[in-house]
Amino acid sequence: MILIRLIELVLFCSVVPAALFLWNVALYHEPRKSGIAELKPLSVLIPARNEERSICASVESVLLSRDIEFEIIVLDDSSTDRTEEMVAQIAASDPRVRVEPAPPLPAGWNGKQHACYVLASLARYDTFCFLDADVRLQPGALSRMSAFLETSGSDLVSGFPFQETKTFLEWLLLPLIHFVLLAYLPIAGMRKFRAPGFAAGCGQFLMVRRAPYFQSGGHAAIRTTMHDGLLLPQLLRKHGFRTDIADLTNLATCRMYQCSSEVWSGLAKNATEGLAAPSRILFFSGLLFFGQIAPLLLAVAILITPLSVIGVIRPWIFAAVLASLLPRLVAVMRFRQRLMSAVLHPIGIAVLLALQWYAFFRKLAGQQATWKDRVYNAG
Repeated sequence: MILIRLIELVLFCSVVPAALFLWNVALYHEPRKSGIAELKPLSVLIPARNEERSICASVESVLLSRDIEFEIIVLDDSSTDRTEEMVAQIAASDPRVRVEPAPPLPAGWNGKQHACYVLASLARYDTFCFLDADVRLQPGALSRMSAFLETSGSDLVSGFPFQETKTFLEWLLLPLIHFVLLAYLPIAGMRKFRAPGFAAGCGQFLMVRRAPYFQSGGHAAIRTTMHDGLLLPQLLRKHGFRTDIADLTNLATCRMYQCSSEVWSGLAKNATEGLAAPSRILFFSGLLFFGQIAPLLLAVAILITPLSVIGVIRPWIFAAVLASLLPRLVAVMRFRQRLMSAVLHPIGIAVLLALQWYAFFRKLAGQQATWKDRVYNAG
């Protein structure tokens, strides 16, 4: 009886997310080409701290944008490398670009949140596009997302770029961004209701209207946090505004981290504002373990168990294995992810859970995290 109940739990935790993932894939679209006669101009706002390896490619990709008027403001946040110099060289030949120095970081502020808030105060236009310095856009990305902002009736829209992955932890863990998003967030509910619990976004690309941004408090309202991709949409929803998300797989590219150690440190630094939040970690750990790891463990167990012992439960266990892997195989085709990442899905989930609990206990212990040469409270 206990085994039957366990299999029922595993089936529920694997089949329901798989079904939601497939439903969401049908709703999660690339922004369409603009049908609007004249799009509103926008300010592309790029916080940059020691970004010399990527900043030129990012700025130059934005300059190729078409069908929309824009300015680019790069905030040099006390860089110790050639970031400011490199952007200044581009600005000297293109008046749409300017680089500004960041004021000293006030006590109690996260560096990126402060930089984004300063950038918003410098913007000329009434639509802001916050862009990470390691994101490269296709020429149609800005105009399509601007049209999406208008046609969706949203006050903030965000997009998930294609993630370049080269090292082991990059291609093992980063594709899970799409899995967690589409397997556990009902996009139909996000678009129908304004509840903060339906918030979703990616800090690599956030486009927001000026008035809702400042009325909600903008990055100043989340100044101590690390995860504006989730928390800024959540903040706007708390103030009654609408948010939405779009698929930027073919319109933007990002190499978020350069090595496995950066992956671990980068994902851990803001984990307790996401899945590892104290109010969520047990619930999501259970969902992920029983739905994505347990099917494989049970499948291995029945392969070494006599058929007479397991009876008719064998097909249900393999159904759970298929349900756990199906979303990842779809993601391989839809989001151009590595097949090996999908094959190793249970291992990826196990490593993700280890990372979440590492961040959780580090926060409980009051330890600090270092990112971009600045020290923050862990998580």
